[in-house]
Amino acid sequence: MKTVIQMLVVLTGIGLISGGLLFQVSSWADPMIAVNKQKATEEAIYIVQPEGKSYEKISAGDFEGYKVFGQNKDLIGYAFVYEGNGFQGKIRIMIGIQPDLSKISSIEILEQSETPGLGTKVTEEPFKTKFKGLNSKGSIGWVKEGASPKDNEIIAITGATISSKSVVAIIDTGLKKLRTLKEGGKL
Repeated sequence: MKTVIQMLVVLTGIGLISGGLLFQVSSWADPMIAVNKQKATEEAIYIVQPEGKSYEKISAGDFEGYKVFGQNKDLIGYAFVYEGNGFQGKIRIMIGIQPDLSKISSIEILEQSETPGLGTKVTEEPFKTKFKGLNSKGSIGWVKEGASPKDNEIIAITGATISSKSVVAIIDTGLKKLRTLKEGGKL
């Protein structure tokens, strides 16, 4: 009986010390993680709007968006972050779009946990380039390899169709939210 009590006391002590150390490391790392996340967001704004020289955050509830301005402080477009589910987890995307919301400038995948070698192809330039200049006046969509895409559709990645469909769905949902904000005068 005495041995069991000693074992419980030792294990409880080790658990408390480990938990305390983990909390301390987390408290120490959280500010650095936030700074790095902000840097990544800022870099992504200028990736999706390469002609941008400055930006202004859009305050509209939980919507994360930015007005992007050019050399002469004229609005050149918007950059916004939207996320949704992929095949294996969350996909978070920065989307650049023209001021009239008619064409996508570019996209940048900020976070993803897709299947290495297949689903991760959504982060590669050949896939991201498919969105440059894509007509975004209505819904955007996708087609399978071999089909002829319309001006508002991309060709999905063979072997990673679910990831491709997910990226398209996330962007389309984000665009609908952005249109709603613009129509409501919140941009």
